[in-house]
Amino acid sequence: MAFGKKADMAPADKEIEAAVDELDSTPRTPQYEMAYSAPLHRKLKSRHIQMIAIGGIIGPGLFVGSGNALHLAGPAGILISFSLVGIIVFFVMQSLGEVATLIPVSGSFTEYASRFVDDSVSFALGWAYWYLWVTVLANEYNAISLVVRYWAGAQVVPQWAWILIFWVIFISFSMLGILAFGEVEFWLSFAGVIGPQKIGFKYWNNPGAFADSINGVARTFVIAGTLYAGTEMVGITAGEASNPRRAVPRAIKQVFWRILIFYVGTVFFIGILIPWDDGDLLAEGSRTARSPFTIALSDAGINAGASLINAVIVIAVLSAGNSSLYISSRTMLFMARNNKAPKFFSKVNKAGVPWVSLLFSNLIACIAFLAVSDSAGTVYEALITLSGVATFIVWATIGVMHIRFRQGLVAQNQSPETLPFKALWYPYGTYVAVAANVFLIFFQGYTAFLNPFSAKDFVVNYILLPVFVALVVGYKFWRKTKIVKLAEMDIWTGRRDIDRMDKQRDEETGPEVIKKKGMLKRARDVIIG
Repeated sequence: MAFGKKADMAPADKEIEAAVDELDSTPRTPQYEMAYSAPLHRKLKSRHIQMIAIGGIIGPGLFVGSGNALHLAGPAGILISFSLVGIIVFFVMQSLGEVATLIPVSGSFTEYASRFVDDSVSFALGWAYWYLWVTVLANEYNAISLVVRYWAGAQVVPQWAWILIFWVIFISFSMLGILAFGEVEFWLSFAGVIGPQKIGFKYWNNPGAFADSINGVARTFVIAGTLYAGTEMVGITAGEASNPRRAVPRAIKQVFWRILIFYVGTVFFIGILIPWDDGDLLAEGSRTARSPFTIALSDAGINAGASLINAVIVIAVLSAGNSSLYISSRTMLFMARNNKAPKFFSKVNKAGVPWVSLLFSNLIACIAFLAVSDSAGTVYEALITLSGVATFIVWATIGVMHIRFRQGLVAQNQSPETLPFKALWYPYGTYVAVAANVFLIFFQGYTAFLNPFSAKDFVVNYILLPVFVALVVGYKFWRKTKIVKLAEMDIWTGRRDIDRMDKQRDEETGPEVIKKKGMLKRARDVIIG
């Protein structure tokens, strides 16, 4: 099997290559091998990883979806749901960071589930995670087709045409090589993050702090889950990081706090800027909608500012679309290379881009065209509920994977003290995160049982549970998989040269290097990594 020159390959890559050779002895040409088995390029830096994660969730979710959450729960309700889910995110990131720093592989937690839990869990998790990002991508097409029509000149173009235009833009960005992709994603995310300015204070007393008491709060947990989904992108991008031991912990720490500030801060401000019963907010039955920020500035008579904010939102959605395609395609690539998806999805081009997976994921995201025939608000709520439940399933599985990883370390006489990054408050934080995610999977949909019972809401809220279980059980019987024994757990494959990475980190961040940097250079490092 030929990835190129074997002498240039890392030891872990050689082990993986040998294992694949043993499993598949089909005669292959060098061109075949390069297309279907070539490794992804390891060129992402810490700032790229941070902004891919930030850009993936500070997009239509923050700028449009937050308005939908405000409409459902009211200002106090969204503060509660977003704050509680933010705490869960903290512990999920700690769990993932511990493993991803030690074993930075492109399959990330999908591969960890196979090595630490059961291959059938990995199969179901991979498809659930791919589906999560395809539905998020569909929502982004839906959102941007609404947002761009804020301008009168854009309204002459039908909604389906805007979806198609941005479909081409997204796929074009994603076909870039990984370093170029990282740069485009970084600057789009940066532009989207620094844009919004928030003004004013009102509306907590009239129409009130809660839109529908506890029922409204319950319905916004899936929105919060979907909008926070993407922080775990750090684990996926670790496999393409040039120095994961430096980049991953740094990205995890900075991304979490930035996201928490952006999200909790944002939902607080939109709650004092706009009443939850504003008719322009995205809601079920809406055919058009505007961002809460645009509404606030328009109501204040600052039309130029509203137009500027709308332009920033469009940029942010472009960034989010990039991230969604990046993650969905890399997940599909890993699945294909591990016989969990059709083999042709593993094909990459010379720039290291999995173009078949990209095209397929983007094609499936065309479910966004449903918004053209149905109301955009109804489609948005259905998709965001499905992706929210998928997010909780993924996060719960990451916690279980982390617990099994720690148990495997102990069973193989490896001290957790030697880990380059340790999860804070383990095991309590991890167990709390798993329990909270399982609770939210069931709690988020209980409103379907209220009088009158809604069969449609019940299906949307809970359909992913039996599907996930069916994937696990079906694959387990098909492949005859078994739960991995702790003593046989593979906690070694995929580790990078720790000494080399430590030396590189010291060269990049040592005291003598910092002294040589000017004030502007230091400020740049703080702001953009």
